[in-house]
Amino acid sequence: MSFKVAVIGVGRMGKLHARVLSELDGAELVCVVDANPSSAQAVAKQRDCEALTDVADVVGRVDAAVVTVPTIAHLDVAEPFVRAGKSVLIEKPFTNDLAGGQALIDLAADTGAKIQIGHTERFNPATLAMRSYDIRPKFIEAHRISPFTFRSADVGVVLDMMIHDIDLVNMFVGSDVVDVQAVGVNVIGKTEDICNARLRYADGCVANITASRLAIKTERKMRLFSEEHYCSVDYGRKVGIVIEKSKNLDLIQMARDMDVDDIAELAQSVDYKELLKVEELHVDDSTEPLGAQARAFRDSVVNDAPVACGAVEGLSAVKTAHRIVEEVRAHRWDGEASPRAGLDIIQKA
Repeated sequence: MSFKVAVIGVGRMGKLHARVLSELDGAELVCVVDANPSSAQAVAKQRDCEALTDVADVVGRVDAAVVTVPTIAHLDVAEPFVRAGKSVLIEKPFTNDLAGGQALIDLAADTGAKIQIGHTERFNPATLAMRSYDIRPKFIEAHRISPFTFRSADVGVVLDMMIHDIDLVNMFVGSDVVDVQAVGVNVIGKTEDICNARLRYADGCVANITASRLAIKTERKMRLFSEEHYCSVDYGRKVGIVIEKSKNLDLIQMARDMDVDDIAELAQSVDYKELLKVEELHVDDSTEPLGAQARAFRDSVVNDAPVACGAVEGLSAVKTAHRIVEEVRAHRWDGEASPRAGLDIIQKA
């Protein structure tokens, strides 16, 4: 079965999706669509496909579409395809409109269309390596920071960057968020540029997530603690380690059997790191995450494979992101009696 697909929106991500789909086995990139004719024509020429400006001209010609327009237009662009029973891959975040997102999910259930959300970090080789272990986290710490890119200034850092880690944490935990605490500040524009959120889940797991787009370096790291594992991963470098309790029981028992004085004496002659059994994550860096995501989307449409990151999961991440933003705006900087709350703290100060 052929897989005829269109890319709607040829900004930075749209160009990347067009390249990946034009190289994907069994796929035919029928066209790219953009309101700017010259932009569409430039990408179409590069990818040997047709350039169009109106989504209405596309729906009947393809099996599926990749939606990479600004978030505010996701639902309007995806709806005609879903209504026609055509599957869509929608870039993250799924939508800013929670009710509209649920309506699109309900429509897809009626028409049989599949909706995949472009949380590409799920296909990061480091993520796949972590998922090979049966880690049931009780505490997660995530940092995603970078210098200002002058992109996505219309949304805050929560929906721009933190949304990646919100989705990953939701995926690893597999439980509902029951409490959110957050603090953030805007420096460049009207939305938050720095944010820290603490999420508590129904299963007892706690996640501490930090995002900043005003850092002087780029860093994407995550640490997971469970009763059986400690896992640390660097998403940027695609490396990580795992420490399993079952492989360190001798060390744990030895330490528990010793009193405080014995441990103090041991510190003079033994290197703890040499005693600890640490395993490096086996990260297969040969596959591009965007390419793996495209293959998963194709397989869900052509072979009826499970959707890798469905709209329900995408909407869950957005709901959590909205709760974080609400907490940021409600935060009182000097205690409950303070009139200073939410954003603009720098300007108000």
